[in-house]
Amino acid sequence: MSHNVAPAIVGSRRAAARRGLLLFLSLVAVFNVIFTTVVVKTGNTVWFVVLMWSVALASVICRLVLREGFGDVSFRFGGRRTFYVLLGAVVFPIAIGLVAYGAAWVTGLADYQSPPRGFLGALLLAATATTAVSCLFTLGEEIGWRGYMLTRLIDAGVPRPVLVSGLIWAFWHAPLIISGAYVVNSGGSKLLGLAGFVVTVVSLAFVIARVRLETGSIWPAVVLHASWNSVIQNAFDHASAGPGAGIWLGEGGALVAGVAVIATTLAWRGRWTTLRSPGDPLR
Repeated sequence: MSHNVAPAIVGSRRAAARRGLLLFLSLVAVFNVIFTTVVVKTGNTVWFVVLMWSVALASVICRLVLREGFGDVSFRFGGRRTFYVLLGAVVFPIAIGLVAYGAAWVTGLADYQSPPRGFLGALLLAATATTAVSCLFTLGEEIGWRGYMLTRLIDAGVPRPVLVSGLIWAFWHAPLIISGAYVVNSGGSKLLGLAGFVVTVVSLAFVIARVRLETGSIWPAVVLHASWNSVIQNAFDHASAGPGAGIWLGEGGALVAGVAVIATTLAWRGRWTTLRSPGDPLR
């Protein structure tokens, strides 16, 4: 009898995870259509925030309707190691920016232009205060993406769950990019920008998944997402100009996408424990 307990538990968890995923993705899709339409029609940035938090709302509805509880959102900090991971979450986009944008500036693929407060000042502000503010927005997405969807993909037995989570996250932005409400590659076509954006975001999703699962805490995912938005968009993008800048740089730029793939490959290496929450291995 004991030999049948574990398979029964796994099967029950898998079925529950699949129900949760189906409801979650359905709600996310509906909210995306509604709020993206409002964003495009009004141009009001407040609706961008509502769109981001709609992902969290979808996960909350799932937890309430399916009576899943909120424990595995994993708001717990996770100890001293999580603090070092948080520092790494801020450094990661800086490293990618220095390599990708630095290479473009040196080779002439894009022109360097000094921000009003100087590049170092802009970078310091982006990596600290602006990242902290950005966390208020990215928290809405991460409660849904890595606080709910990622662990459900794993529990549901979906092949390559991290890759799938990254693709869903990337293509969730597609309506905004195609509509022109969210510009990721002003130097090329919207489809080219979307392609580069997908590569970049899927790469970033692997790193975010690792810091979330290795620490068992959602906070490193929130901070990495926020620091990426802040550092790349507010520091490096503002320091770049020229006709080729949009093709090579930015979240849809070919050079940023390539460096992101290499950096993610290095960051994903090694063996590590996957945790649902601090001290609770993900099985």
